[in-house]
Formats: sequence, structure tokens, C-alpha cells
Amino acid sequence: MKRFHIHVAVDDLAANIGFYSGVFGQQPAVVKEHYAKWMLDDPRVNFAISNRGLKAGVDHLGIQVDSDEELAVLRDQVRNADIAARDQPGAACCYANSNKYWITDPQGIAWETYHTLGSIPTFGQDAKSAVKVGSAVASACCVPGTKTGEPDTARSTCC
Repeated sequence: MKRFHIHVAVDDLAANIGFYSGVFGQQPAVVKEHYAKWMLDDPRVNFAISNRGLKAGVDHLGIQVDSDEELAVLRDQVRNADIAARDQPGAACCYANSNKYWITDPQGIAWETYHTLGSIPTFGQDAKSAVKVGSAVASACCVPGTKTGEPDTARSTCC
């Protein structure tokens, strides 16, 4: 089963935890130093916020799946539609280890499609490992999106 994913960059994590807890009628399922996440069932949404220094607002959208098989089906759909994608197997990001891929829509909004494999104790491994995307090097946590097949080196996103 799929779950819609929304990640919003915020300036004040505590204020936003209070706000979204009121909106959703429940406390977040995960709260960390720079991050919080609500796993809502009605509607089925994975809603995350973080204050990692990015511009406030919608950071990225996505689809969370329950298996690598579901991930492969969705990856094949974008491949068959000739949509440029960046695969990121075994990513350590947002307190989770995941297999994922990234695409960028025509407006420049990054989309993450992923299967979470397990939790990790840190937000990510930004300083510990890197992924080369075209001529740019991005952290393992945040791979730049792509638009018309070219890496977008001005923006990086993270779950």
C-alpha cells in the first residue's frame, strides 16, 4: 500500500510541532532534534517537517511504499515515461535507511519515491559519505533532483 509523503522545511520546529499536532489531532510519531514526522492513516500521509537550514516551505513531495517490489513498479513507470530519475539505494536520511529514487516535476518540485528499510540514530550521513550526480557531489542523504535529464545542482532535498 502506498502512502503520500510531504516534507516541509520550517523555521521553528517546536512551534510547528504544536501547530501540526493541533491540525492532525495527534502528536508526531517521531520527534528528533531537527525533525518530526506524523504517520497519518486518514488520509494515508507521511507528513514530515525539519529545520535543517533550508528555505521554509514545501521541500519535496513523495510516495512511500511498503516493499522494494512496489518501488520497482513505480520506478519502471517513470522509466517508461522517459522521466529522468536518480536512484539512491541504501540511503541514510531522515533517521531512516531507505531504497529510493528522485525525480523533479516541470515546476522544479522534487519527488522522492522510497521504501524504508529501518531506522537509524541520526538525521543522515551528510558528512560521512557522498553521491556523485553528474559533475556535482551531494550528500548521501540529499541527492539533487533532475529536470530534463540534467542534475539540478542548485537544490538538494532530503526526506
